[in-house]
Amino acid sequence: MSSNVSPVTTTGYEAYEGAGELLRALSAPIRVAIVAELGAGERCVHELVEKLGAPQPLVSQHLRVLRGAGVVRGARRGREIAYSLVDEHVAHIVADAVSHAREVS
Repeated sequence: MSSNVSPVTTTGYEAYEGAGELLRALSAPIRVAIVAELGAGERCVHELVEKLGAPQPLVSQHLRVLRGAGVVRGARRGREIAYSLVDEHVAHIVADAVSHAREVS
């Protein structure tokens, strides 16, 4: 007996829940800055620390949040981990939000 149940898709309210989770992950300004930096290409923690002027433990903590939310991924490069965006759409969302904030202020 076969089932005619369609596969689960992210539509309707599920899509809103996913968008809410993404926006919560981006709710800290430093995480927005990290995503903006990663939009230009993969970076190691020390590169993000240098570019953002934030302490390494703070950058690492926020990378863990972004990784847990599925926004970034890490790939080992020798002794370092290179971080990159999982989905380029996030870079566009952040760029648009930053652009909007500059226009409003």
